[in-house]
This record gives sequence, C-alpha cells and structure tokens, in this order.
Amino acid sequence: MLYRIPPGGAVEVLIAHPGGPFWARKDDAAWSVPKGEYVTGEDPLDAAYREFEEEVGLTAPQGRAAFLGERRQPGGKRVSVWALEGDLDVTHSSSNTFAIEWPRGSGTIRDFPEVDRVEWVSIDQARRKLVKGQTPFLDALLGAIGVAGRNDLGPTTPAAD
Repeated sequence: MLYRIPPGGAVEVLIAHPGGPFWARKDDAAWSVPKGEYVTGEDPLDAAYREFEEEVGLTAPQGRAAFLGERRQPGGKRVSVWALEGDLDVTHSSSNTFAIEWPRGSGTIRDFPEVDRVEWVSIDQARRKLVKGQTPFLDALLGAIGVAGRNDLGPTTPAAD
C-alpha cells in the first residue's frame, strides 16, 4: 500500500480500479490496493513489488516496506499488504491485460486492462472506495504511522507464527 503525506496534509494512499466490463460502472467498494497472486516458494514481498509494477505500470518507489498483515477476503483469498511511503506520478500508469469473451456468448475475445486507473485518495475516500475486505489495512497503516512515525514502520517481513 503506497502512501504519501503531502506537506501540511493528510495521509493519501494509492488505490487501483479493476478493469474489464464487470467493474466498468462500479466505484464505491470496488477499488483495491495493487496486488496479485504469488507462487509457492516466491517471496511475498518480492511478489508485491512485481504485481505493483504489473498493475500500475510503474516501479514502486525505493523505501522500507512494512508488513501490515494478512487478511482473508470475503471471497476466500488471503491478501498480504505492506506499507511503503513514497510519492509517484501516476499520470501515465498502465496495466497488464487479460482476455475474456465479451460480450458473453458472442464468441469475440477482447483484451481489457487488469487495472483501468489508479488514483491517490484520502483515507476517508479509500474507506469508501476499497473493497470491504481491504479497508482494515487502512487502520493498520494509520496505526503503524502513528506508533512508529514516518520512515520507520517496524519489521519489513511477516513475523513467523
């Protein structure tokens, strides 16, 4: 979860709107943190950086990533999220694509971006726009910033259970 704190401003996070026809007219509770799946044996943080670049089309800023936790989503997937402070101009962001038959039953295969846009939003906007299962990461981020301060958020990897 890339975040920034503008001078004299409040925390903003970078969120992504999923592409494709299913999400085209959805806004509230439809956005996500840039994320993706990783394979067994792949370092989850390395996968997070890779997926960020695939979905945003830009390299994440350099910095210390702090683990915010792992949560089971309503659909059953587990999502691990790290916080990274940095600013990024997303004006020219672009995403990888996926192919589906559209319209359904037409026999026509079309490509759609995995993410059709990314935006910097306030924490309040993110609470409204993020899918329900990801909103707790906002509180984890605020807690990490409030307790540890900027640029020193604690451990960079998940703690072993």
